[in-house]
Amino acid sequence: MQRLKINQDIKPLSEVRIGIANFIKQVHNTKRPLIITQHGKSVAVLIDADEYESMQEKIELLTDVQTSLNQLEKGEGIDHEDAREKVLKRVFK
Repeated sequence: MQRLKINQDIKPLSEVRIGIANFIKQVHNTKRPLIITQHGKSVAVLIDADEYESMQEKIELLTDVQTSLNQLEKGEGIDHEDAREKVLKRVFK
């Protein structure tokens, strides 16, 4: 995802309502999110569908990494050789 440009990527809801098609096109072309404000406060984010999917995949990966780290801290991990043996047994079954 591209970095937000404050002067281009923050718009009031009233402006978004009028030109939603243009803002969808902008988000798709720039790969930058659009922050939508209401009464001067951010209330929503418009993001490209592919960028959203990419973010979800990254979140899933980071969640898996955190789960693994938590398991290792609890002593639930196995050493490299044991893991290797288990994988090889499954592959050559």
